[in-house]
Amino acid sequence: MHVMINREILTAAISDTSRAVSSRTTIPILTGIKMSSHSEGITLTASDSDISIEYAIPLEEDGNLYVDIKRHGSIVLPARYLNDIVRRLPGEFVEIEVGERFLTTIRSAKSDFNLNGLDPEDFPRLPQIEEEKVFSLPADILKTMIRQTSFAAATTELRPILTGIMWSLEEDQLHFVATDSHRLASRKSHVESSPELSLDNIVTPAKSMQELSKILSDDDSLVDIVATDNQILFKTKNILFYSRLLSGTYPDVNRIIPQQSKTDIILNTKEFLHAIERASLLAKDGKNNVVKFSVLQSPAIEISSISPEVGKVTEEIQAASIEGEDIKISFNAKYMLDTLRTIDSEEVKVRFTGAMSPFIIHPTDHEQSLYLILPVRTYQ
Repeated sequence: MHVMINREILTAAISDTSRAVSSRTTIPILTGIKMSSHSEGITLTASDSDISIEYAIPLEEDGNLYVDIKRHGSIVLPARYLNDIVRRLPGEFVEIEVGERFLTTIRSAKSDFNLNGLDPEDFPRLPQIEEEKVFSLPADILKTMIRQTSFAAATTELRPILTGIMWSLEEDQLHFVATDSHRLASRKSHVESSPELSLDNIVTPAKSMQELSKILSDDDSLVDIVATDNQILFKTKNILFYSRLLSGTYPDVNRIIPQQSKTDIILNTKEFLHAIERASLLAKDGKNNVVKFSVLQSPAIEISSISPEVGKVTEEIQAASIEGEDIKISFNAKYMLDTLRTIDSEEVKVRFTGAMSPFIIHPTDHEQSLYLILPVRTYQ
C-alpha cells in the first residue's frame, strides 16, 4: 500500500477509530488500527470485545482532495504510536508506504517515521448484519438520550445486564432505561421508523454508548440504527459503529415507579443543584454521602448533612411550589447530583411518596425524562 492522505482528516479518523482499540488485550493485532485502500478512498478499522468502528475517508469531498492512492493494499499499525505521530506531523499531507514484512514508512514534509506493522489478514472481520430492523434518529437527540441515561447504569459486573441501557421501540417512541438498582433514568424520543417496527429488551453496554456519544456530531444529521439479536449498528456519514448487545432479560422497571405521590415540590434546577453540591462537601467524606431533605414552612426547603468527624452543613432554599404533606427524607448526594446535572430544564418537580419510598424527579417543561432515586435510611 502507498497512499497520500490529508493530515487533518486522517487525525480525526484515527482519533475516532481509536475509541475501539483495546488497551487491556494480550492480542497484539487488537492494539492496532487496520488501514485499507479501495476504489472510493481509505477505510480505518478498530475492534475490541465490545465495539468495532469503521471510518471511511473519501478520495475527495466538496472539491477538496483528501486521498491519493498510488498503490492499493492494507496494513495494521499500532494505534498508540500512529495517533501520536500523525497529530504532530508538520505537513498538510501524510504519505504512508508499506514495504517488506509490513515495515511502514510515514512521511510528512521533512519528517520520516518507520513503524513495524502487522499482517492485516489476522485482523478480525466486522460483524455481518442483516438490515431488517432499521430506524433513524438525529445525532444530537441520540447523544442527549445517552447522556441522560447512561450515568445510572451499574459500573460493577455483579449483575451484568444492569451495566447496559435497555432500548424499546413501539409506535415511533424510542425509550431508554438505565438502572443500577439504587437509581433509575428514563428518556423517550420520537423516531423515524416503519409503523410495524418494534424493539424490546435490546440492551447496549453503557460504556459503548458513551464512546458512541463522543464521536457523534452535535447537529441533527440522521443516524441510521440497525438492531439484531446480538449486535447493534450505528451508521453516520463516515462512520460505522458496531456494539455487542448484553445477553439476559432486563428487569421490569415499571413496577418500581410510583404512580401516585403524597408531596410534590417544584424547585429551580440550578439552585437545587448548587445547594446539594455545597451539602455534599461534608457528606462526601461519610460512608454513604448522605444528604437530608426537609420541608420546613412552605415554601422553604432545608438541605443538610452531618459528618460526625467533620461537622455539619445546613442550607435553606425556596421552592417555587409545595403541594401535599411535609416530608423528611435522606438520599445519596451523588445520585442527586448526577441526575440534576443531566437535566436541561430550568425547573424540576420532585415527587415523594414517603420517607422510605423511591421518589421521582422530572423536568417541568416536558414528560420525556424521568429519574428515580431510592432513599437512604438514617438514624440521626
